[in-house]
Amino acid sequence: MATRLELHDHVRLLARSGAALRDAAVRAGFEAPVPTCPNWDVRALVTHQGMVHRWAAAQLRGEKNHDTGDSVEAARTAPDLLAWFADGLDALLATIAAAPDDVDAMVFLKDAPPPRRFWARRQAHETTIHGADALAADLGRVPAAAEVAVAPELAADGVDELLAGFITRGRGKLRTDEPYTIAVRATDTGDAWLLRVEPESLTTTAGAAPEPAPDAELSGTAAQLYLGLWNRGDELTATGRPSILRDWRAQVRVRWS
Repeated sequence: MATRLELHDHVRLLARSGAALRDAAVRAGFEAPVPTCPNWDVRALVTHQGMVHRWAAAQLRGEKNHDTGDSVEAARTAPDLLAWFADGLDALLATIAAAPDDVDAMVFLKDAPPPRRFWARRQAHETTIHGADALAADLGRVPAAAEVAVAPELAADGVDELLAGFITRGRGKLRTDEPYTIAVRATDTGDAWLLRVEPESLTTTAGAAPEPAPDAELSGTAAQLYLGLWNRGDELTATGRPSILRDWRAQVRVRWS
């Protein structure tokens, strides 16, 4: 699951997406519901992302006793929740900048990049997706990919992390009694992935689908795939297996635990 991007690409995306999340939260207001996360309002969204930033920084620093509950309580009592959020983002960026390339830290995805690169990448995409949630709260609807404005190569990198790292794990992935294949294709960047869904496993291979033709295909621009596969957008084109998009929406769920 090596990324073609550089560390500074992810750091810039993280900083920009954090600022976009904060700005959308200001426009929406803390009590606004989040259409893409039906159980959350903006206050819960900002609290969650600020907690995750602090947790990620602690992992990169090797703080094994970090308690995420402390962050949630600090958010609850903060006189200025958005200042608290910004402090956590700044601390995460500083931690990434200070970490050596060979830092020894926990990672949790299969075939992950080295820890410094892993955490920069993971938090860049975490924050971008939750920034889309904040924008949804501001707009009162699911945003279009063009409104989120993530560069195609960054979006394709996020798709790759999801398909090669997240959904191949034990939970939150497609389930089936009969094996089938899915091609995922970015129409603007040329990136493609082939998913083999089997009763006991799911594997992802980067590259165009070989013959015979896959049982289903999900396509769109890289940004449309990025949001749609994270269940934050509805601009995907689905062909082949009739239930593929419905199954994806129902079964592919990445949750904090």
